[in-house]
Amino acid sequence: MTRRQSGRRSTTRTDRKRGRYVRARQAGEKPRDIAFDATLRAAAPFQMVRGEQKQETGMAYALRKTDLQEKVRVRKAANLIMFTVDASWSMAVSERMQATKGAIMSLLTDAYQRRDRVGLVVFQKDRASLVLPPTNSVVLAKEAMADIPVGGKTPLSAGLLLTYEAVMREKNLNPDVMPMMILLTDGAGNVSISDSVSPQDEAHSIARKIQEADIRTVTINMEHVAFDQGLAQRLADQLGGPCYTLAQIRADSLLDTVRAEMDKI
Repeated sequence: MTRRQSGRRSTTRTDRKRGRYVRARQAGEKPRDIAFDATLRAAAPFQMVRGEQKQETGMAYALRKTDLQEKVRVRKAANLIMFTVDASWSMAVSERMQATKGAIMSLLTDAYQRRDRVGLVVFQKDRASLVLPPTNSVVLAKEAMADIPVGGKTPLSAGLLLTYEAVMREKNLNPDVMPMMILLTDGAGNVSISDSVSPQDEAHSIARKIQEADIRTVTINMEHVAFDQGLAQRLADQLGGPCYTLAQIRADSLLDTVRAEMDKI
């Protein structure tokens, strides 16, 4: 995968003529960034048998299209971190929201320098809300998170779908961004978007869509260990990402978890 966006957190391959030259590869039909050193090395073993070509062109070194090598460059790409938080009564809402707010504010502290963007989707009752559109503004984040509603049922599908849509909009604006969803839930959705599909099946279907879109995910299982039915883990399996259980979620532990997963890229 090649990316164009500049950034400072994650190293990724780029197809622009900027970035650190790390190796060469066979050039395609339309070479853009020729690696002259590698091209010369590729042609060197054939110089003895290309005497006729040298005489015809008057050149001391004979090159052919098959010798052409392109540079492979790497650079830092920006991350998009989307928090998707269950704000229903099914879990310890106040602790979870406090931890999430703390982690978002901590990430935003260095977002400007690292060129990351952070967003927040909250789902509860019968809907999901984009409380914080992707931003690196600490001021906007504080205003958006000042009063987040809690309580009601768990529209898990709506939360996943809204996150997916928010990420895809951001990728359309900036195709090179590297998105990650941090999902805090017990996995027990009980409200469907469509009446024809059960809440769990619908959530799993959207989760697979998120995985197919190459959106990295981390699921934080907020269910108490005594009542855990493995729903969060099964959802994480559909998302294709890890699932962590944190008995007492705190801003620092959530922040460390996010950064550790990002460092794996």
